[in-house]
Amino acid sequence: MAHPDDAEILCGGVLIRLGQLGWDVHIATAANGDCGSENLGREEIAAIRKQEGIAAAHSIGGTYHTLAEPDVNVVFDQATNRKAIDLFRQINPTLVITHPREDYMLDHEQTHLLARSAAFSFPIPNASSLPRLPNAHIPHLYYADPVEGKDPYTGQMVTPTTVIDISAQIDQKAEMLACHASQRDWLRAHHGMDEYLEAMKRFSAHRGSLIGVDYAEAFRQHLGHAFPENDLLAELLQ
Repeated sequence: MAHPDDAEILCGGVLIRLGQLGWDVHIATAANGDCGSENLGREEIAAIRKQEGIAAAHSIGGTYHTLAEPDVNVVFDQATNRKAIDLFRQINPTLVITHPREDYMLDHEQTHLLARSAAFSFPIPNASSLPRLPNAHIPHLYYADPVEGKDPYTGQMVTPTTVIDISAQIDQKAEMLACHASQRDWLRAHHGMDEYLEAMKRFSAHRGSLIGVDYAEAFRQHLGHAFPENDLLAELLQ
């Protein structure tokens, strides 16, 4: 994902469920979160947000990584693409969730390109100088909802291919998101309520209404050439 807390908001429930099935869970961000404060300097807030990302991932038995690009400066260029491919080479993912191609800010859209490129490229022998595991292959690739579920160019809600029930995981998802205290505290002071968590729950409830459950997360599967086409999320998390 682009920033610390994006994964927790958009796919935290699914990550919890996969972890419960015994999967190794990795949360990676392209950016370091250095614009995530009204009062702190870039280095200070970036260090805080890295620790929050580590704590959130650890809370579900996962591992946090970051490419450490500066906020509002994530770009799909040769150097950052190389960093993403190298990270994928080390993790050797089977299933990847990233941002959709069209979202409310360009950090998300550029992260989409980086993740899509790395997913396709990391198994190619000459794509990275890092060792390639023998079982490396193009993973299943899914796009989480854009923020608020809206296509930013039309204002219409996007239509998912896969909707996963996270009703039993919603409290743990909230605890995971609450690890990002720097963002939660700022919104709590600004709104006079715990808007950070409430907004997440409202949208999860909205997606839950699509399948008649209390809370859900929605995704669109990438079905381009060479990518697996069976809906692995639906098969694993019916």
